Amino acid sequence: MQQPNNNLALTTLVASLGGFLFGFDMAVVSGILPFVQQQFALSASQEGWFVSSALAGCIAGVIFASDISDRLGRKKLLFLSALLFLLAAVGCTFIRSFSWLITARIAAGIAVGIASSVVPLYLSEIAPDHQRGRLVTFYQLAVTIGIFSAYLSNALLLQYAPGHPSSPHDSWSGIIAGLEVWRKMFGVGVFPAAMFLFGILWIPESPRWLKRQPGAPVTSATTEGSYRQLFAPQYRRPLLIAILLPLFSQFSGINAIIYYGPTILHNAGITLNNSLLSQLFFGAANVLFTFIAIWKVDSLGRRPLYLWGTAGATISLILTGICFYTSNTGGLYLLLCVLAFLAFFAFSIGPLKFVIAAEIFPDGIRAKALSLSIMVMWIADTIVGQLTPMLLHAAGTAQTFWFFALFCLLAFITVYKLIPETKGLSMEQIQQHWNKIMH
Repeated sequence: MQQPNNNLALTTLVASLGGFLFGFDMAVVSGILPFVQQQFALSASQEGWFVSSALAGCIAGVIFASDISDRLGRKKLLFLSALLFLLAAVGCTFIRSFSWLITARIAAGIAVGIASSVVPLYLSEIAPDHQRGRLVTFYQLAVTIGIFSAYLSNALLLQYAPGHPSSPHDSWSGIIAGLEVWRKMFGVGVFPAAMFLFGILWIPESPRWLKRQPGAPVTSATTEGSYRQLFAPQYRRPLLIAILLPLFSQFSGINAIIYYGPTILHNAGITLNNSLLSQLFFGAANVLFTFIAIWKVDSLGRRPLYLWGTAGATISLILTGICFYTSNTGGLYLLLCVLAFLAFFAFSIGPLKFVIAAEIFPDGIRAKALSLSIMVMWIADTIVGQLTPMLLHAAGTAQTFWFFALFCLLAFITVYKLIPETKGLSMEQIQQHWNKIMH
């Protein structure tokens, strides 16, 4: 059932590249959008479509992933995701037509949707029970590293490729030298996508998927689950958990923190050249604090990390709101509040939603349940993206942070009331827990 230890690290690294590309693709657009808008003279609706086309692809990818990964296997879906990442990166780098550029962004979104659903699923199924939390958390770590890498590569390309919007006089040669700087930003993604694609050729299929196939030993064979089974009474509590955790994650205030990041740094007296460098600062903090989850998730456990994290995030957001309410935004106090929130988020709310959702369902319905959980995450992300500027305008900055603090408090209550400790337990033992509750 378990992956040999000498191959486990390499398999985890390869699979986590899907998380890296997920984070990279979502973040790289932040530095690209102004250049694309000017080069193609985009209208407001076209600009909105350029951004949201990838999200539409994400939703399609998540819907597509669950049934197909159950039928064809996790590895084939990971390979498809990697191929789409590579084709999309190449397309965005060289395609000249805006309509075909949109097609490439939709393909990238489908790749992100598949990766966001299948990678944590795959990692949970190859992991030994005592390492499952750590391995799935590596996925979230890879996402944060991908985001940081996108900010870093964008900043470096802008620094060493001055000009607007192309830089024909940089040190690169041939066709690369003539590319617009925003195309080079997309082009960086070709390299990890190629590594992901070729790495997948060498990793094994999920053993838990293999055991459900025809010809598997009778003692381990299980039937494929349906969506009807997913909504069966014994899975109502785990399904509620799988829906609420990603919802609370997106409503935790992380987007508002990132949005206000440059302003917070400037007011704290930290002078940075531009917003990209500000993003680098918070991106690096997010990566660093995620290591706490990797360190403690399988020893301290999911429940204590989640409880401490949501409680700390609630307090940090309340204090951040107080800073804005009292106009005390000119010193290090506000910066410390924000960094505290990032720390609490990064070791609990951020990664543990994937860990828990990937281990609380039986083999036959795990892919469907996780896809539904990820779908909720993307829908909530869309809602928060629309709601945050409205809250900032109508209620004010302080009240907006307090609004997000309320959701962190609700997350604390949900974890305290609904989530059992699952560290070190086999997935079969976790299922026995839900069955005992029903009886």
